Amino acid sequence: MGCLRWRFEGGKWGVSSAGDGSLAMAIRIDQRVTARKLLPRVERLFEFSAKKIRSIQRAWNPSKGTPVFTVKGHYTSRGWTEWTQGFQFGSAVLQFDVTGEAGFLEIGREASVRHMASHVSHIGVHDHGFNNVSTYGNLLRLMREGRIPENEFERAFYELALKVSGATQAARWTTIANGEGYIYSFNGPHSLFIDTIRSLRVLALAHRLGHVLMGEMDRPISLLRCMVEHARSTATYGVYYGTGRDAYDVKGRTAHESVFNLNDGSYRCPNSQQGYSPFSTWTRGLAWAVCGYAEQLEFLTVLKDDELKPLGGRSAIVKMMHKAALATSDFYIDKSCCDGIPLWDTGAPGVAHMGDYLSRASDPCNLWEPMDSSAAAIAAQGLIRLGNYLKRSGGKQAKAGKRYKQAGLTVAGTLFDEPYLSTNEKHQGLILHSVYHRPNAWDYVPPGHKVPCGESSMWGDYHARELALMIWREGTRQTPYHFYDCVG
Repeated sequence: MGCLRWRFEGGKWGVSSAGDGSLAMAIRIDQRVTARKLLPRVERLFEFSAKKIRSIQRAWNPSKGTPVFTVKGHYTSRGWTEWTQGFQFGSAVLQFDVTGEAGFLEIGREASVRHMASHVSHIGVHDHGFNNVSTYGNLLRLMREGRIPENEFERAFYELALKVSGATQAARWTTIANGEGYIYSFNGPHSLFIDTIRSLRVLALAHRLGHVLMGEMDRPISLLRCMVEHARSTATYGVYYGTGRDAYDVKGRTAHESVFNLNDGSYRCPNSQQGYSPFSTWTRGLAWAVCGYAEQLEFLTVLKDDELKPLGGRSAIVKMMHKAALATSDFYIDKSCCDGIPLWDTGAPGVAHMGDYLSRASDPCNLWEPMDSSAAAIAAQGLIRLGNYLKRSGGKQAKAGKRYKQAGLTVAGTLFDEPYLSTNEKHQGLILHSVYHRPNAWDYVPPGHKVPCGESSMWGDYHARELALMIWREGTRQTPYHFYDCVG
C-alpha cells in the first residue's frame, strides 16, 4: 500500500499517494512553502482571532476563574493552577502587534494591570514564563520597538514585574546530587517538569535586566545560573538519547516528570501527570522541549562569553542545548502524522488499533485517540526557531536548519486551515482539537464521538498566534520576533 503525502500545492493543502509502497514515518515536509506563501492563511487566522478575543472579553466573568479550555465551544475554567491567564491577555497584545488595532492593546494593557499582579509573586507554580512574559514581556517589547509610546514609568512597571517574576520562579529550587538543580513543579520539590524549559524565558529576561535572587545572608543568586542549570538537568533527566538508559530509551522522547529523592538529591525515575505513562511520550511536553531549547539557543547568542564562563562555558552549554533540541525535534518529526499533527501521547493504548496512522494525514475525529493541535502549535515555533538558528550557523548545520524550518512551516500550514482553524464565529476557540488532561478525563467528548475533539485551549490559541506573528513578521520582512527583544 502506498503511503499518503500531505502537500502544500496550488495555495492549498491536499493528500496524494506516494505510490511507492513505502510507509511514511514522519512529517511530509513541504520544501516549497515559505513564510510569504503562508501570509494569506496568517491574515485569515488573525481575522478570526479578533472575533474570538472579543467574544471571550464580552463573556468572561473574572469571578469564575481563568479561561482554560473550551467545552461545547465556550471557554471555561478548570481549577488546578492559574497558568493560562497570561495567554488570555497576551493574545490581545499579539493581535495588536499584527493588526495595529488599538482596542486589543488596551485589553492587554488594562488587564495586565488589573489581573496579573498575583502571577508576578506566585510562589506556588513553575509557570512564570508563561503568564508574565506573554503579558509584561510583550508590552515591554512593543514599547522598545516604538509600537507604543515611550513612558518611563510604564517601562519601569513592566521591567519590575519581569524582575520579580524571574526571581520568584528561581526561588522554587531543588539542589540535586551533582550540586546543580532545577526549578521544581507545583507537585513539590521532588518534581522536575519538562514544561518548565519554556518558562525559563522569564529568568533570561530578569537576568538581562540586571536582576538577581537575594538569598540568606544577602547572598546574590544568579538567575542565569539557575536558567542554565535547570536546562542542563532537564536535558539530562527529561530527554532521552537512545543510550540504553532504560528499556524504553528512544532517542528524542521526553518524560513529563523526573522524580528525585530529596534526602540525597538522587534521580529515581520518570513519571507522567498528563501523559499516558512514564515510558511513553506526552507530545505537549515534547513540544515544550522542542520550543524551549530552540529559544534558549537563540538567547545564548546575545550573551557575552564572560557571562557563560562560570557556568561551564559557551561551548559546553551550547552543545548541551543543541543535543537536546535536535533529539526532541527529530522525534517530533518522526512521530507526527504526515501533516505535522501528533497524537496526544505516542504510546497511548488506542494506538494499537490505529494501524499505520503516521502514514496518513491526522484525523482529529478518529475512534481511538485524540490528536493534540496545541502540541503542534508549540512545536512548530520551535522547529522554525531551530531551523533559523542552524541556518545562521552556516556550513553543514545550514542544510539541517532548512529541514527543521520547512517542517515547522509545514505544520503551521496545517494548523492555519480547516479542520484545525476554527471558522465558526460562535466557537470561542481559535485552534480546534486541543487536549488538556486526558488521564483525568477533563476534555469534552462530543455526542457521537469516542475521543475528545472539536475544542480549544488557551495555550494552544496563544501559541498559534505567537507562531503566526513570527511567520507574519518574516513574510512581511519585518524585525524577527524573539522574547528577549524586550530588553535589548
